[in-house]
Amino acid sequence: MENTKAQNRLAGRSPLDVTIIWLLIGTALLITWLSFTYRTTWSAHWPDYSHMVTSLPEPSAWLRWIIGDISEVAFYKHEFASIGLLAGAYLAYWANRTGKAWQGFAISYGSGLWPWLVTSSLLGLLLSNLLWGWTVTATSWQPIFAAFVSLPAAMVLIFGGGWKVAINGAIMGAVFVTPLCLLIVNYVCNPLGLPVVIGNVMGMAVASVGAFLLCRYVPGLVKSDWSATPATAAPSPVVAKTPDYGVVWTLRRVLADFSEAPFFGNEWASLGLIAGALLAFTLNPTSPVYGTGLLPQLLAAQALTSLIGVLIWRRHWMALGWYPTYVPLVSVVPAAVLTHGGSLEVIVMGALLGALIAPPLACAISKRLPSYMHGFIGNVLSMAISTLLIIPFIGLLIAQ
Repeated sequence: MENTKAQNRLAGRSPLDVTIIWLLIGTALLITWLSFTYRTTWSAHWPDYSHMVTSLPEPSAWLRWIIGDISEVAFYKHEFASIGLLAGAYLAYWANRTGKAWQGFAISYGSGLWPWLVTSSLLGLLLSNLLWGWTVTATSWQPIFAAFVSLPAAMVLIFGGGWKVAINGAIMGAVFVTPLCLLIVNYVCNPLGLPVVIGNVMGMAVASVGAFLLCRYVPGLVKSDWSATPATAAPSPVVAKTPDYGVVWTLRRVLADFSEAPFFGNEWASLGLIAGALLAFTLNPTSPVYGTGLLPQLLAAQALTSLIGVLIWRRHWMALGWYPTYVPLVSVVPAAVLTHGGSLEVIVMGALLGALIAPPLACAISKRLPSYMHGFIGNVLSMAISTLLIIPFIGLLIAQ
């Protein structure tokens, strides 16, 4: 009888469920292997950021770099944060698919496209590392992560699921987005002493505009026969309640903002991301956030800017259903903390100015985009402009 029940449970799992389970098992085994293999060379319970970059191009270091790329958009750059993000996102997707009341904000905006979205993003990330990984050295950071949080996911959300869209989105991300980010970071930001996040997001924006124009004139690139079936579409057995936009909703929204950049926008994904980053910091404070030891200050500043934004722009959330309050969380605030330090005045000024300027600017730009382009282009352009304006201004204020 017990065997029959176990077999029924296994039969009820989708191929995605089985794949995720095996990936989690493989990840646990990998972490165990790394712990026993390299433990004698570490001064803490887990290797720091410097150990990773100086060990390149060893396979273990490359593996840490590539997995860390998944959480780099939040500036954590750590394999534990990345694994937590993906694990939390899968939990949110499973809860959404099965209609659980505790699913939080529907992952990937309730589109049911999360499997295709994350597949395209991961393929774009892997291809970017294959094509451009040679640019990374112990002394030269490069924005190889850019394809994971930009064009591939946006193309899936615009054109739908299916292998054609997922693969072409991944290819365009690696061929268009990543090299343009590399060019702007290395030939504009670095020589001028600008925060590299400006180059990252400008590359995402310009390359994505070009890619969407290409898709408009060559529609065969994204024309797919895929359609959501009852087995893959997100069900809706739980009737969505009208948000009250009160205290609990506000706190949930702040938490969800941490995973908006990779197009997840869900509390469970964010909890996994933050928990993984905190675990990394606990094991070795110089392991996440590029070895700066600034994770607590960065987390505080990110939460503060999202909270201020959600409170200030609450009426826009109510009127529009969604508002880009996450924009300064992954641009202005991290740039301020990494450029000017983690002092209280930097945290407060960066959070406040970012929340005041970046979201409405993003919304204004996105409204003016043509319908065949994803609105994230306006968000990343706002990140670039806001960071360019605010970071020097904070520098002037703290210098007085």
